[in-house]
Amino acid sequence: MASGQGSIPEEVIESVLARHDIVDTVGKVVQLTKRGKYLWGLCPFHSEKTPSFTVTPERGVFHCFSCGMGGNAIKFRMEIEGLSFPEAVRTMAEESDIPLPEGKSGLLSPPDPERDRLLQAYEWSAKFYHFLLKNTEHGTAAMEYLRSRNFSDKMIDQFQIGYAPDRWDTLQQFLEKRQFDLAEMERGGLLSVRGEGKGFIDRFRGRIMFPIASRTGKVIAFAGRILGDGQPKYLNSPDTKLFNKSRVLYNLHQSKASIRKTRQIVLLEGYGDVISAWESGVLNGVATMGTSLTENHVAMMKNLADEIVLSYDGDRAGQAAAIKAIPMLEEAGFRVKVAVLPSGLDPDEFVSRYGGDRFREQVIESAVSSVKFKLIYLKKNHILLEEDGKIAYVKEALQIIASLHSSTEREVYLREIASELELSYDSLKQDCNLLRASMQKNIPEGDNNDKRWNNGRHKKGQVQTPTLLPAYHVAERRLLSFMIQDPEAATYVGERLGEDFNIDDHAAIAAYLYAYYAQGKPPGISRFLSSLQDDRLEKAATAISMMDTPPDWNTQVLDDYIREVRKYPLQRRMEQKREEMIQAEKTGDFLRAAQIASEIIALERQ
Repeated sequence: MASGQGSIPEEVIESVLARHDIVDTVGKVVQLTKRGKYLWGLCPFHSEKTPSFTVTPERGVFHCFSCGMGGNAIKFRMEIEGLSFPEAVRTMAEESDIPLPEGKSGLLSPPDPERDRLLQAYEWSAKFYHFLLKNTEHGTAAMEYLRSRNFSDKMIDQFQIGYAPDRWDTLQQFLEKRQFDLAEMERGGLLSVRGEGKGFIDRFRGRIMFPIASRTGKVIAFAGRILGDGQPKYLNSPDTKLFNKSRVLYNLHQSKASIRKTRQIVLLEGYGDVISAWESGVLNGVATMGTSLTENHVAMMKNLADEIVLSYDGDRAGQAAAIKAIPMLEEAGFRVKVAVLPSGLDPDEFVSRYGGDRFREQVIESAVSSVKFKLIYLKKNHILLEEDGKIAYVKEALQIIASLHSSTEREVYLREIASELELSYDSLKQDCNLLRASMQKNIPEGDNNDKRWNNGRHKKGQVQTPTLLPAYHVAERRLLSFMIQDPEAATYVGERLGEDFNIDDHAAIAAYLYAYYAQGKPPGISRFLSSLQDDRLEKAATAISMMDTPPDWNTQVLDDYIREVRKYPLQRRMEQKREEMIQAEKTGDFLRAAQIASEIIALERQ
C-alpha cells in the first residue's frame, strides 16, 4: 500500500469493509461469472483474453492469478481510481454514510503539514476572492458581467464565485500577511515566480474565480475566467499536492447526494454550465476540469451512478467530444444518453435564452440514446437531398446499427431510417444482416477487443509466468496460509519459528500477523490486509490466502513445514562448505579440507 492506515480508526475501516461487499465493488467495473467457489472475470489491471481474475466472496478479496494484483475492497478502489489508502477509506465511508469521529476527519489523512497549510491557504483565498467580488470596487465589472449572464446572487454565494483583481500582488500580500511561506504557495499553484526568479506574483489576475473543491468539499484549486479579451480564456490551477485535474470533477461535492439518490450523473463541459444547470433544478451535474474525460473520471463516476447524460456544447467541438466519450462510458457499463442542444449553444447560453424549466424538461429530461445521437451527428455530415449523400449516410448508419446486440433496437432504428428517407425496410434489414455477419467474421483475434475498459490499464507483457517453487518456499506459504485462517496456528508457528522465514516478504507478513492477533483481532484476510503497510506484502498475502489450504490442521503438519523451512539455510551452508572444501583441495590445503568435511557431516546430522 502506498501509505499505511496511519491513525485511521479501526472501526471506520471495519465498517467500510462490512458495507462495501467485494462482489458489488468489483462488479461495477468487471463482469463476473460464477465458477466453482470463485467469481471469474477479465483482469482490469493487465491485458488478457482468458479470465484469470477472481473474487472470493467469503474471504472478501480479489486476486489475479496472472499479474498477481490482489487485495480487499479498499485496495480495489485504490487501484482503479488512483486513490491513496486514506482517500479510498474516506470516499467509501462517505458513500455508505459511515460517520467519521467528530472533529477528527483529519485522521483519515496521513500527517502532511504542507498539505494542511495549502488547504488553509486555498480556503482563505476563496473567501478573499469572493469578498473582493461582492464588496469592493475591484469586483464591480466582474459582478456586472455575471449578472449579464443571469448568475443570481444566490448562485454566486452557493458556488463561492470570486474575483482576482488585475494586479500583481493582491493575493501575494494577503498570504504574506498571514505568515504563509510564499515558495510553498507557489508550489501549491496560488502564486507564480516573478521573472528572473525575483520574488512571487499572483497566478490569477483580472479573472472571475471559480473555486474547485474535492469530493469532501475542501477548496483544492481554482479556475479563473478572464474578464474581457485575452488568452487563455480559462486558467486552471496546475497539478499540485492537492489537485490533479484528471481525478477531480467540478461540483461533485455538492451533487453527490442527488447522484446517489437518482443513480444518474449529468456530465457538462464548463463551470458556468454546471451552475446554470443547478439553478435550473439539475442538481446532479458535474464537469471535467478543462480536460478530456479520463479513465479515472469514469471509475469515480461508476461508483456513484448507473446512467450518464452527456450535456456538452451544441457546436461541432462539443458534439465531437460527446462522440469520443460515449464508447469509454459504455465500455464501463453505463447507460449513456445525450442531451441535444440547438447548434452553437452551450447549456449556460440555452438557460440564459430560454430559461431553466425549458432546459431541464426539453434538454436534460428529453436526452436521446447514444445510438440516436450518433445517427443525428452522422446526418449533419451528409447532404441527404443528394443521392450520393443519402447513400453515404445509410452506409455509415448501418455500421452503427449492425453493431447493436438487440434485434429489437436494430429494427427500431432501421424502420426510422426507412421512413425518413423513403427506403425499403426489408432492403435495409438485409444489408444490415450482411454487414453484421461480415463484422462477426472480421473480429480480430486480439485481446478482449469488446471490453477494452476491463483490461486496458496496463500493457501486454506484464503477466508473470508461473514457476515451480522450491520446497521451503511452498512450506512457508502453507504455514502463512494456516496462520491467516487461525490465530492458534499463528501462535504455534510463532513459538517455534518466529520470524525465521527465509523469504523477507514472508517474514514481514508473519510479523504483521503476530501483531494483528496480539491486538485481539479476529482472523480474516480482508481485515488483515488493511493492517499491512506495503503494496508488495498485500499482493503476496492475498495470493497466499488463495491457496487451497484445508481449514483444519494438526501439529504434525505444521512441524513438517517448519522443519522444511529450517532445513533450507542448513542446505545453503552445506553447499557453501562444499565449495570451500573444493577450493581448499585445489590449493593443496588438505588439513583445511578435512576440517570442512567434518563441518559438513555435522550439518548433515542437523
